[in-house]
Amino acid sequence: MQVDKPILFKGSAVAIITPFKDDLTDYDKLAELIEFQIENHSDAIVICGTTGEASTIPDRDHIAAIKFTVEQVHKRVPVIAGTGSNHTSHGIELSQAAEITGADGILSVTPYYNKTTQKGLYAHFKAIAESVRIPVILYNVPTRTNLNINPETVQELSLIDNIVAIKECNMAQVGDIINLCGDGFTLYSGDDGMVVPMLSLGGKGVISTTANLIPADFHQMVASYLAGDVEEARKIQLRALNLIKALFIEVSPIPIKAALNLLGMNVGICRMPLVEMSEKNLAVLEQEMKNYGLLK
Repeated sequence: MQVDKPILFKGSAVAIITPFKDDLTDYDKLAELIEFQIENHSDAIVICGTTGEASTIPDRDHIAAIKFTVEQVHKRVPVIAGTGSNHTSHGIELSQAAEITGADGILSVTPYYNKTTQKGLYAHFKAIAESVRIPVILYNVPTRTNLNINPETVQELSLIDNIVAIKECNMAQVGDIINLCGDGFTLYSGDDGMVVPMLSLGGKGVISTTANLIPADFHQMVASYLAGDVEEARKIQLRALNLIKALFIEVSPIPIKAALNLLGMNVGICRMPLVEMSEKNLAVLEQEMKNYGLLK
């Protein structure tokens, strides 16, 4: 049975970085980044996702960052909190805390390291979804977790009332998910270089790392496509491809933080075990930023 679900957002949601200063979250800088995103038309903000280095943020700081973002955004765009965990009880605790802070929805990643079976995935996400009332976006990123949510499992999960969408990084199965779940279940691209192909199959947008750097362009790419201007969307996607490649030349979010620092935004460095970019790859990134017109 295919069910229509509420849509949290259409367009480009930024998977916002977490700025650090002296190894503490820099809330003044986070406020600046949030305002930059809203001024440049990002359609939603995802806080404490993979790009936000959630795995190295203690729970107290994690929840504080969600609360701060909700208050700073002040209902101007949806705020989606990354609350994924490979321990179901922990994922429930973070998700309930995000709901209490006022987050509009949560993003829940597949369990990593200990992993599980498809049956376990269903049980894991069902338990998290039933612990809150706000919408849940599944997050399927097999390159990081070494675990795929199979389309048939997505279909089963889509029947749970508040599981409304998936951030999908396995583009090979997008068509199968849409065929099984129908257009009432929302798909977002988890691959910045494949946004337009996702939209062509029925996706509604992207949750993007690159949007930290070029939010207006990513908003315009999706908005153009959804308005029927496929050619404009295609041009934006193709123009951004080399920049996107440079932003993933090392493990994300290392390059995106380096890029923001090259622009003088002073967001700090990543937490260990992530380290600063190699000089060789930093030079590649800087050149692509120049080619795109971000640097002189």
